[in-house]
Amino acid sequence: MKFQNYNYPLSRLIKMSKNAFLLLAVFFFMSCEKGKQEVDLIVTNANIYTVDDAFSKAESFVVKDGKIIAVGTTSEMDKQYIAADTINADGNTIVPGLIDAHCHFLGLGFNQQSVDLFGTKSFEGMMKRLLNFQNKNNNEYILGRGWDQNDWEIKEFPNKNLLDKLYPNTPIALTRIDGHAILANQAALDLGNVTIDSKIEGGEVVVENGKLTGILIDNAESLVMDHWPKPTKSDITTALFEAQKMCFDLGLTTVDDAGLNREAIEVIDSLQKAGELKMRIYAMVSHTKENLDYYLDKGITKTDYLNVRSFKFYADGALGSRGAMLREPYSDKPGHLGLLVTDLETMKKSAERIANSEFQMNTHAIGDSANHAILETYNKVLAGKKDRRWRVEHAQIVSLEDFELYKNVMPSIQPTHATSDMYWAKDRIGEERIKGAYAYKQLLEAYGKVALGTDFPVEKVSPFLTFYAAVARQDLEQYPEGGFQMENALSREEALRGMTIWAAYSNFEEHEKGSIEVGKFADFIILDKDIMSVNTSVIPHIKVLKTVVGGEAQ
Repeated sequence: MKFQNYNYPLSRLIKMSKNAFLLLAVFFFMSCEKGKQEVDLIVTNANIYTVDDAFSKAESFVVKDGKIIAVGTTSEMDKQYIAADTINADGNTIVPGLIDAHCHFLGLGFNQQSVDLFGTKSFEGMMKRLLNFQNKNNNEYILGRGWDQNDWEIKEFPNKNLLDKLYPNTPIALTRIDGHAILANQAALDLGNVTIDSKIEGGEVVVENGKLTGILIDNAESLVMDHWPKPTKSDITTALFEAQKMCFDLGLTTVDDAGLNREAIEVIDSLQKAGELKMRIYAMVSHTKENLDYYLDKGITKTDYLNVRSFKFYADGALGSRGAMLREPYSDKPGHLGLLVTDLETMKKSAERIANSEFQMNTHAIGDSANHAILETYNKVLAGKKDRRWRVEHAQIVSLEDFELYKNVMPSIQPTHATSDMYWAKDRIGEERIKGAYAYKQLLEAYGKVALGTDFPVEKVSPFLTFYAAVARQDLEQYPEGGFQMENALSREEALRGMTIWAAYSNFEEHEKGSIEVGKFADFIILDKDIMSVNTSVIPHIKVLKTVVGGEAQ
């Protein structure tokens, strides 16, 4: 028997063998892949801080339909899942999307349309910025924000005289950095017929030598601003998108806007439902009788992107403008106690109404007197009611004996306030009261959790400055050496929890966000440095490489 001679050259036989091998490999791969679950996204090769109960770490997680369905090692996830998209983190750090528990998101957007006065070092510097802005824009009404007389060589409130000379017919309102005082020119004062005899409860029209200075503190601002042109829906929309871009760039995926009116909330809801606004927003409804009546009747509004279940109240003003309500007079202004912005009777009646609903009450309280009054009110109306999570916003100066009243009240605090105010706060309140000021560790020990925010645009937007201030208690020049009252610094784990899972808890959202765990939204950020291990001085300069909301890069 003879074998057929095909006369194939050796090179061709080798090529056929290679092709056969490749076909077998593809078949084998497809067979293996066929057994895997199809998902939308796999994140691999990451240094992941999950911020679960154990503060455990992971390398990889899987996303389907905007939620996390598995967390583990890269090899485990690769074996079980096949994805339409993959993110190889290349060893970079991933943390849950950051939550700012107290900010003014819409206000940040509006600020981009007004005169930027942040960082000015003198009244003259403030005027230069105003002139440059108006030369470019020629607005019929001028708004600005950000001045702080405590940063000036002459640490006194400015006066309207120069504004009146420069702009006799154009209304101008320049808001102090904390939002609790404005400098208005005469054209603006005339909108509300403000005179030296004008009075308003919870506010002050500052008069010197029998003349208006243009300074209106706390509720007195409304004498002018109630007559200011209202922003249109288009203005609100533009502001929201400007703020969203800034916040996504810095790794924020949820913001708690501390004071929104009904129109703004409805614009937010419509933009989110249209898929245009992707920022998740926890809305604190501004306290007015109309808002209280409407939303208590309407009930809680909850979507994946919007949560309307709280009211924002003001007990007092701010320390920088001496509007914070103190139990004893200011150390640098004898006889002056500050201002109670909302009278206690109104506060108590409102608290009783809200306590009989499912809504949360969140109250701005800076001074020790304001904190005491709110804590007593909360504890009284919430007696016998469980898991209400009512919040005191700022909790800035607390009498040492009042910390125990925080056992059932959640502190919502802003660490950068401590490092911004430390230069002059002791002048305002003295050696003894400063011991209970910016006492973040004591507040944490009292309640067991703290929600962290920035209060932007009062402070800068960056959450990394929040983290840095919480753990280092220093400014960017690393002053003071050793940190400001370091007994009240937070650990890095506490700071990260305060910006993620504890902030989510403060919003009743801990089961849907705040950690990288199965069943939660795939909200996360990739950082260029390991925030939990880098030198403290590096923290403010950490960059966000990618911000992801619901599995979608922003």
